[in-house]
Amino acid sequence: MKINIGVIGAGWWAALGHIPALRDNPHVGIVAVNRPDPDGMDKLLATFPGVKPYFDAAEMLAEEKLHGVVVASPHTLHAEHARLALAKGLHTLIEKPMATSASDARALVALATANGAEIILPYGWNFKPIVEEAHRLIRDGWIGEVRHVVAQMASALADLFGGEPMIETKDHLFRPPVSTWADPKKSGGYGWGQLTHGLGALFRMVDLDPVRVFAKTGLSPASVDYYDAAVVEFSNGATMALSGAATVPKSRGYQIDIRIFGTEGMLLFDIERARIEAIRHDGKSHIADLGANAGDYEVVAPVSLLVDLCRGVEAANPADGIVGMRSAVLLHAMYRSARSGRMEEVE
Repeated sequence: MKINIGVIGAGWWAALGHIPALRDNPHVGIVAVNRPDPDGMDKLLATFPGVKPYFDAAEMLAEEKLHGVVVASPHTLHAEHARLALAKGLHTLIEKPMATSASDARALVALATANGAEIILPYGWNFKPIVEEAHRLIRDGWIGEVRHVVAQMASALADLFGGEPMIETKDHLFRPPVSTWADPKKSGGYGWGQLTHGLGALFRMVDLDPVRVFAKTGLSPASVDYYDAAVVEFSNGATMALSGAATVPKSRGYQIDIRIFGTEGMLLFDIERARIEAIRHDGKSHIADLGANAGDYEVVAPVSLLVDLCRGVEAANPADGIVGMRSAVLLHAMYRSARSGRMEEVE
């Protein structure tokens, strides 16, 4: 049986990553695509002949016999569009951030559970052995109970979050719109747009709920956050120093550096140098044997997982709804704290 997948919000990243991955997957039959503008749809149809076009997402879900859905619309529409799919019991890949409010994120997890559907967040690093190895070490007790975390992510995206075109996308079919990435009224900014990736990796490793956040942000020329600094408390009383920065020079790649301190030792995680080390107080240590490209971002695997789940294949989901929800509720509290100047409870 061929699997039919609908793509809601077929813009920059969907055209660059999701749609090619679906078309290359031998188990996929129909690919239906939704976007609101005729000019953009004409570009899609010319680039991907055979996809089925829809200007209305609800109409696509009503007309097509779909097995799964990709939601890649602007940040503030993710929850609305994911609800359409999850209400039908369809496995759904939701681009990050999963939602831009804590209530929406929790509601999506509840809706998916009620309807027997799986949520996948395409946190690319979660689908690489580097995150899975860190997850395994912490799960198996190498560092004991988590008591403190230092986590930072940084990206070379000063242009995008500064309200300018992202230079690397000048030859792409579509470019990331300022209205999504650099508009403070539409959940633009580094936290929603990038730091969510680092949190996705963290919450694959650390099985804890965030409960309180105090934060400060530094703004870009477009008045969205270039820089994020937060203190986070987890449900077991553990603490975290969290940092995000958008202004890495273009000559360098992504940085995610996480150090997790537990009752029995510590774990070092770094994608830039492709490193995982676990060091214990009893003198034991573990250095993971990772390949040279272990820290590279994975694009295809999340889409392949969506297709496999739709086929009924049993497969581990390293970026599920709980991971996405924890990231979203923390970020929601972080932005509320940055505005209020106070410690904020996670809703």
